[in-house]
Amino acid sequence: MTKVAFLGLGVMGYPMAGHLHAKGHEVTVYNRTAAKAERWVEEHGGSMAWTPQEAVAGAELVFACVGNDDDLRAICIGPDGAFAGMTAGTIFVDHTTVSAAVTRDMCAAAAALDLGFVDAPVSGGQAGAEKGVLSVMCGGTQAHYGKAEAIISAYARICRRIGDSGAGQVAKMCNQIAIAGLVQGLSEALHFAEKAGLDGAAVVEVISQGAAGSWQMANRYETMLSGHFEHGFAVDWMRKDLGICLDTANTTGASLPVTALVDQFYKDVQKMGGGRWDTSSLIKRLRHLG
Repeated sequence: MTKVAFLGLGVMGYPMAGHLHAKGHEVTVYNRTAAKAERWVEEHGGSMAWTPQEAVAGAELVFACVGNDDDLRAICIGPDGAFAGMTAGTIFVDHTTVSAAVTRDMCAAAAALDLGFVDAPVSGGQAGAEKGVLSVMCGGTQAHYGKAEAIISAYARICRRIGDSGAGQVAKMCNQIAIAGLVQGLSEALHFAEKAGLDGAAVVEVISQGAAGSWQMANRYETMLSGHFEHGFAVDWMRKDLGICLDTANTTGASLPVTALVDQFYKDVQKMGGGRWDTSSLIKRLRHLG
């Protein structure tokens, strides 16, 4: 049994922390809204803390899954931040999707205190977190990753070190770039079928068994056809991630024309009031256009 802390109990962090407890680890949780931490302890056991600094006391590994760059800075080095409460040699594992730049900044701040830092963004959505089958892409030293890998396996189908600090975040950007194009393509295919008077479900049954098949098609076509968009990753968060992708592309010189276009389509969805709809709501934009 390992003593760990988990900071951030959103739709991803809440079940991830639960898997750690279920595997027998001693878990202390922290959440900005304390009521959610209290509910987690009632459901799973373990303990809660009122600040990140308090939560990490005595922990061998610290996990975080928060919202964005600013949130990560706040829980790491802000007032009552985690780094101030961690002992030398402790590893901080960040599951948040943030920029590679802030990751490298936090890694440097950790190193100055003789702490380890692994960026470990995840893919698989809320369902993957609840089922414990996330894909985890990591950046950091091999030594730090090696200490974290076995614990991460509590909620991972696959966990891999991609490279040095920031590499995990860049890999997550690749994931989001691929998803953006896939969802737009699926939305157009289903919309096209509808306009042609075809049974969308029958079309998917056939084409999903060929080269067009994808996770998005298998898991989202039914809710897309029925117009339900309360499943999985929200448009607001996808736009945050695609913004990171596009900013990084400007720095590296990569060309992302489809990603830039789909980002604007998601902006249209936000204008329709769909910021909290899941990413498959791109089809609703097409229906709105006629």
